[in-house]
Amino acid sequence: MLIRTDAGRLKLTATNLEIGVNHWVPAKVDDDGAITVPAKLFTDFVNSIPPGQIEMSLNVRTKTLHLKSGAYEANIKGLDAEEFPLIPAVPEKPTTSMAQSTLRRMVREVAFVASSDDSRPILTGCLTSFQGTTVTLAAADPYRLSVRKGMLLKKVEPAIEVIIPAKSLFEVERVLSDTDDPVEIAVLPSGSQVIFHTDETDLVSRVIEGTYVNYRQVIPGKPTTTVVLRREELLTATRLAGLFARDAANIVRFQVDPKADHPLTITANAAEVGDNTGRVEATVTGDATAIAFNSRFVSEVLDRLNVNEIKLEMGGPLAPGVIKIVGDEEAYLHVVMPLRIPT
Repeated sequence: MLIRTDAGRLKLTATNLEIGVNHWVPAKVDDDGAITVPAKLFTDFVNSIPPGQIEMSLNVRTKTLHLKSGAYEANIKGLDAEEFPLIPAVPEKPTTSMAQSTLRRMVREVAFVASSDDSRPILTGCLTSFQGTTVTLAAADPYRLSVRKGMLLKKVEPAIEVIIPAKSLFEVERVLSDTDDPVEIAVLPSGSQVIFHTDETDLVSRVIEGTYVNYRQVIPGKPTTTVVLRREELLTATRLAGLFARDAANIVRFQVDPKADHPLTITANAAEVGDNTGRVEATVTGDATAIAFNSRFVSEVLDRLNVNEIKLEMGGPLAPGVIKIVGDEEAYLHVVMPLRIPT
């Protein structure tokens, strides 16, 4: 970790050569200086001492950082600051900006879908498209897809598309606040890196090279059955069924019948464990149908949506299911591939 004084603040910098972070901390600076220290030792020490003021001084000759806080003090051997890798600074004219809360929500609702299989690096990232005043974030693996649109504060012309690693976006979510304060986004002219900038933090991420899959072709057309229901009730029923589905390939069955007292029934059955049935209040339009999903895939998306009502669209037992947000149908969708129901 590079520790440097910077215009009356303390600047902390760390990188693993894929993600780089600059963070500025308020401080009283008596003398300017810079040193590179082992990140784990430094953070473990600071996290272990009681809250309070910490004094830091640097012996330039021995490259030793002295830390003192109350009854505790330490000396950490470091390296010359000039040996630390350079991290790009945000340009004077960033590509665009958006509300921090908007970007945090987009990452939360989309990035979890990205694959963790490095054998297909494209799918470990999220396709991020800037066009006009709209940003679209999309992530897919072989079994599901999430797409979310958001508003930009600065128009982007011509359109720009980059594939940002999901791991980087999770770090972006961590450093942003749930406020309307802006986060500036800069895609560097080389197209190889993207920078997210706030008043306190810069996060620089590499961009994944290649062409993203055409996710639009897996989005189903007009559904034959639509179910509107409370997200929390569906999440509870799916989780309970998932307890019994663990020994049956996580298969849970959704039975939809608009004429029944409880139009949606969710069941799971494992021969050596037992079975579970959950009946959910819902409003159904269209045909009766039955479809099976992986319980984990359904539970994960419902857990990340902070909304009251969702819409489940289906086109039959072998067509993908689509989850949308009631009142926000045009901005978000999540596609889950069906499982073949055992006979």
